[in-house]
Amino acid sequence: MKNVNSTTENMIAILARCGYAAKGVVYLIVGVLASMAAFGLGGKNIGTKEAITHIAGQPFGSTMLGLMAFGLFAYTLWRIVQAFYDTEDAGSGFKGIATRLGFIISGLIYAGLGIYCLDLLLTAFSSSGGGGSTQDRTAKLMGTPGGIYLVFAVGIIFFGVGIRQIVRAVKRSYLKNWHMVKMNETQRKLAEGATRWGLSARGVVFMIIGSFLCIAAWQTDPSKAQGLGGALNTLASQPFGPWLLGVVALGLVGYGIYCFINARFRDVSTD
Repeated sequence: MKNVNSTTENMIAILARCGYAAKGVVYLIVGVLASMAAFGLGGKNIGTKEAITHIAGQPFGSTMLGLMAFGLFAYTLWRIVQAFYDTEDAGSGFKGIATRLGFIISGLIYAGLGIYCLDLLLTAFSSSGGGGSTQDRTAKLMGTPGGIYLVFAVGIIFFGVGIRQIVRAVKRSYLKNWHMVKMNETQRKLAEGATRWGLSARGVVFMIIGSFLCIAAWQTDPSKAQGLGGALNTLASQPFGPWLLGVVALGLVGYGIYCFINARFRDVSTD
């Protein structure tokens, strides 16, 4: 790590792995519940905040929320480190700056989830906290000077991230970040299968979210905005909806597994 001693580097590595694990838990819950809904087993389509609320309602919910908050804030710090130290060698060109800015935006999103965990703890698991729905947040942003353009820009970013996820799945660019020597052949095959499916599914969902945000901005109608749960509901309402939802929901389970793979095998150094 540039200009950082080994103790600090080890601490950042621990935080990064905790962060990936926490992120994996969130997506695993979203994917499992959506899969249950698709197969008629009583689940439901939810977003990341609802997944955290689901955790709060489980035995030892407060303890799990505290751990989740720590992990999500740890992930935020890791994203900032990625942006500041350019851990992906993105460079200082336009594409590199956009990539590093994306890390910061991602970190802020997960910081918001960490704050939501703390909010649930402070309000005795009240579901009224956490800053409202996607439509509420979109309406607030639209109410600021230039807010409509910001919403449209956020929509474009989500759509672009979705495309990038699918490209990563196709090109298998995630492999450069894994310590492959620590995996046996069976682990590699399973890890790649879950990762490619997971990245593709998340890409589709992000493209849907981005499209809805752009529509909301174009029509100046915040009710058109949808989050993760809304995107899954949209898939479910299409022809062959249960099948589409099932494929994407299982893919989100795969993305959760991918996060756990990162927690175990990812190179989290910044050299």
